Amino acid sequence: MKIAVIQGPNLNMLGIREQHIYGGITLEQIHAQLQNAADQNGIELEFFQSNFEGEIVDRVQECLGTVDGIMINPAAYSHTSIAIRDALAAVNMPVVEVHISNIYRREEFRQKSVTAGASTGVITGFGGFGYHMGLIALMQMIGELRALNEARNAQSAEQIS
Repeated sequence: MKIAVIQGPNLNMLGIREQHIYGGITLEQIHAQLQNAADQNGIELEFFQSNFEGEIVDRVQECLGTVDGIMINPAAYSHTSIAIRDALAAVNMPVVEVHISNIYRREEFRQKSVTAGASTGVITGFGGFGYHMGLIALMQMIGELRALNEARNAQSAEQIS
C-alpha cells in the first residue's frame, strides 16, 4: 500500500507560526510520526510540501496510477483552489483532507473548504494527531477497495469458467 501525503502552503512553518492555533509541532515531527505508524503497518509514504498551487496540482495528478490514496492538507488553498479540487476529483482514488485546526472555529472565510467536495472524508481540529487518523482511514478504505476488487475478479473468473 502506498499513500501520498501532500502538504500545502505555510505548513513548512509549523512550530513557528501561530502556535496558539497550530501548536508547537513541526511538519518534520508530523511526518516522522506518520512514517513510524506506516512502517508498523507495511505502508509506503511519499511526502510532498509546496507553497505553490500549480505544484500541488501537478503532484496530485502524478498520483494517478502510482499510489493507492492521498492524504492532503491543502491549507489556505482549501478555501480557494478549484484547481486542486478538480485535480483530486480527476484522480478518482481515496482522499482524506486533514486540517490541524478546526476550520469551523476559525474566521468565516476559513469555514468552507472547496477541496472537501473532492475528498472522501475530512478530519479537522485534532492537531497533528489528525494525520494519524487520516492514515487509519486511508488504510481502511484502500483495504476495502482491494477486497471489493478481488471479489469482483473472482466472480468474473467464475462466470468465464
